[in-house]
Amino acid sequence: MRNPRDFFKPLAIDAPEPAREIPFKPSRMIHFMDFSNPKMVEKTPDLAPKVDILLGNLEDAVPLEKKEAARAGLIRVGREMDLGDTALWTRVNELASPYFLDDITQLVAEIGHKLEVIMIPKVEGPWDIHYADRLLAQLEAKAGLERPLLIHCVLETSQGVANLEEIACASPRIQGMSFGPADLAASRRMKTTRVGGGHPGYRTIADPDPEVDACTAVGALPFYGPYGDIRDVEGCETQFRASFLLGCVGAWSLHPVQIEIAKRVYSPDPEEVAFAKKVIAAIPDGRGVHMIDGKMQDDATWKQCKVMVNLAEMLAKKDPELAEAYGLVPASV
Repeated sequence: MRNPRDFFKPLAIDAPEPAREIPFKPSRMIHFMDFSNPKMVEKTPDLAPKVDILLGNLEDAVPLEKKEAARAGLIRVGREMDLGDTALWTRVNELASPYFLDDITQLVAEIGHKLEVIMIPKVEGPWDIHYADRLLAQLEAKAGLERPLLIHCVLETSQGVANLEEIACASPRIQGMSFGPADLAASRRMKTTRVGGGHPGYRTIADPDPEVDACTAVGALPFYGPYGDIRDVEGCETQFRASFLLGCVGAWSLHPVQIEIAKRVYSPDPEEVAFAKKVIAAIPDGRGVHMIDGKMQDDATWKQCKVMVNLAEMLAKKDPELAEAYGLVPASV
């Protein structure tokens, strides 16, 4: 058993100290881009201000003959383009892939200072994270990075889901988790050909989501995965909204139309924010029981309201329209 006192010591000499808390920034959408396409690379400066997280995809949906081009395109974006306060992520190829090692070594060496999170697909157990954890520490030390790269786990097999609690606790690098619905459906022998979303045979809109509790228990962030039917905007919004209420902080977006859906769903409603601000003003220390608008409010409500207002304040800094709607800064700012 690893000594818990060593958990926050670097796993390689001269590697940066592991993160003690996972930073939480606007994360309403992880927008996937295939940078093997030069047109997508050129669109990046215009798209970046519209999204919270921009992800250079190297895995599924990138054909084998374009894997290296996708990696090179991502490196170009990280080297040459100013993304402002938009986070840059990547989804590398799975650990079993012959492309994984080149993905990790080249990206850390070339743009490790720009990348914030590495999404690792098909994680099956803590052993996968232990391998990636040590490897990243060695590469960070070699590249002279000052902060550690974080890991986002994609659970796409029955074994990965069965081990999700152990995976969540495997490393201080664990930034969050998502389910990969198509591969997971195949692993479970589910009778569906859909990538996320509802199905006529389902009796419920969504399954209970143990990922949310596994993530929040260790300070990581739960995300909703891809919704594959780009044309079904109503279904997409329904699924995103269900995940938002369960505690997911954002979702994957595969097309620009889903960016706006994610922005709308994962941004708190202005009326809810106004009420939360009223509760906090009436109970500034979070103690006691108060009657507000004819309803009893106590410390539990206060905690809910703090979550709501903290998120609203964060989003207001990025989005002037939301800032005005939330009444957090003057409209002219």
